[in-house]
Amino acid sequence: MADATIDLLKTHLRQLRLPTMGAEFEKLARDAAATNQTFVQFLLRLTELELATRAANAVATRIKNAEFPVLKDLDTYDFSVMPGLSKPRILELARCEWIREKSNCCLIGGQGTGKTHLAIALGQAACRAGLKVWFFTAAELVSRLEKAQKFYTLDRLLNQLERTALLICDELGYVSLSRGGVELLFRVFAERYERASILVTSNLPFSEWNQVFQGERMTGALLDRMTHHCHVMEMNGESYRFRESMKAKKSRKSE
Repeated sequence: MADATIDLLKTHLRQLRLPTMGAEFEKLARDAAATNQTFVQFLLRLTELELATRAANAVATRIKNAEFPVLKDLDTYDFSVMPGLSKPRILELARCEWIREKSNCCLIGGQGTGKTHLAIALGQAACRAGLKVWFFTAAELVSRLEKAQKFYTLDRLLNQLERTALLICDELGYVSLSRGGVELLFRVFAERYERASILVTSNLPFSEWNQVFQGERMTGALLDRMTHHCHVMEMNGESYRFRESMKAKKSRKSE
């Protein structure tokens, strides 16, 4: 293929916003000629590469926009630490049907049991499934809401949250919240009822959520909505982080 023709084709593909096709067509054309592929087979392979790259980039963008504090996957979670936790149920949640059904998920258990790890892993699974995810700690979410209210941008933030298929609220109950912040958090949770999913991690059993929502009435109203369509996972046992730390120390000593 003449250099001028190649340059012109690259220009056209760039203008059409087909960067992978522009980068790969020469190599694939040589392979097609060497293996006697038809033009249709060559074109099919070229478009498959473009689509695969776009899909991978879209997943990477959704994961970045979710604002996970770190990246965690299910294959790095040691389920043997939590024998009471059903691995098949967690793997089923990773299929994301519960999010499409607009159900909720609560991971309840003591400190260090891997709740955040699983929340992030399930959030990443949702990103890979084409769903928009947003991760906050409870304190961060309340802070964002209070700031938006102060600067008269609350409606815009609430609209952004509404367009999020899965809202992850981590560490509910770890930090005391102001009364105004609690009311804003309640509003977010309540407005998502049967409209979009929430994943909450908390060190507090439901019977103690009144410590967060500062009263039986608000707590009861929230739990009524939250648990109507909800997958509840209790994670009680030895600290996951402590066990992983001890494993790391033993590994270093054996080196």
